[in-house]
Amino acid sequence: MRLDYFIANASNLSRKEAKRAIGKGQVERNGNLCRLAATQVEPEDLITLEGAALALPGERYLMLFKPEGVISATTDSQQSTVLDLLPASTREGLHIAGRLDLDTTGLLLLTTDGQWSHRVTSPRIKCDKSYQVGLTEPLSPEAVNLLERGLILNGETVPTQPANVRLLDSRLIELTIREGRYHQVKRMVAAVGNHVTSLHRVRIGGITLDSALAPGEFRSLTADEISSVG
Repeated sequence: MRLDYFIANASNLSRKEAKRAIGKGQVERNGNLCRLAATQVEPEDLITLEGAALALPGERYLMLFKPEGVISATTDSQQSTVLDLLPASTREGLHIAGRLDLDTTGLLLLTTDGQWSHRVTSPRIKCDKSYQVGLTEPLSPEAVNLLERGLILNGETVPTQPANVRLLDSRLIELTIREGRYHQVKRMVAAVGNHVTSLHRVRIGGITLDSALAPGEFRSLTADEISSVG
């Protein structure tokens, strides 16, 4: 969709007024000034008008309790996907905001709102994500300190951002991170000489996995949950 069409549909501006706002430098796309009305807006783009994020009307926002063994994808010819867990009438237009590995369970967010999912996943916004992490060995105080201070992952040169560690049991912690690097939790635990035996996401930003949901079940987000992100 063209940028001027998007703004006209997502605000109270006419298309002519939308073009004028673009020309005046009042519109940003993913944090960068955009002055071309014909710019194509992608689902994941974050569009702001005078600093306020815009979204098309009628968007849908769901939380799903992802079970183990289901891939975080919209389609796959070989394996079951998280969208297969939803009624066919609910799936149209949905995409995943923050994927989980095949063996990871817990909170998964699905939406039709590309700008909202951008706020969930954008490294610039740094949305907290909390995981319950099962370990092969108890975590030493030195390891906790390393995780909370930030450490270098194998194959990288930039340290992780400081995490928060909460001890739940001798071999179970809650780890909160603010990034989304490849297999980050597993690699952070490996970097302190331990190993992940189970991984379960419980929170993204202000959205906590509903304890009433069983694996494979879903529900719509509340207005407060939607606005808590970004």
